[in-house]
Amino acid sequence: MLADATARDLSHSELSHSELSHSELSHSEVAMAAYWLWWIAAAALVGVELLTGTVYLLAVGVAAVVGGVAAWFGWGAAAQFLAAGAAGSVLVWLARRRRKGRVTSAPQVSLDVGALVRVEQWRGDGTLRVAHRGAGWEGELARPDIPRSESLYVVATRGSVLVLSDQRP
Repeated sequence: MLADATARDLSHSELSHSELSHSELSHSEVAMAAYWLWWIAAAALVGVELLTGTVYLLAVGVAAVVGGVAAWFGWGAAAQFLAAGAAGSVLVWLARRRRKGRVTSAPQVSLDVGALVRVEQWRGDGTLRVAHRGAGWEGELARPDIPRSESLYVVATRGSVLVLSDQRP
């Protein structure tokens, strides 16, 4: 009789948690598993957000925390997803609104502006080839009446083309 009881206890203790049917698990064990899954997802989302630098993954990560809190309070799966979805929607909307309202800084002046360049070649169409920072660059005159000289100043850039003048900006 003692051998039967020990064998029965041993066979039941060898069952893993995942082998137990859902009906054998208590409500708190299921809820605990659910909120841990939400919080692990939140941590993963926030971790990826730290690598990418987007605010949107942070918003979705916080929404996953809301879903985890809902699971911790014992809410059903539908209520958890509804809470996380509502929080995610509001947080993403706030992030987009904040991003649109942000004042953009003035365009940065090129570091090339004011530099003296040496003219390598004058072309008939008004463009020229100049040497600047150890490389050949395309250039164009800021005004058509600028006299041809060996050296000119960079007054602006248009893409990778230097706009040149005989007067320092």
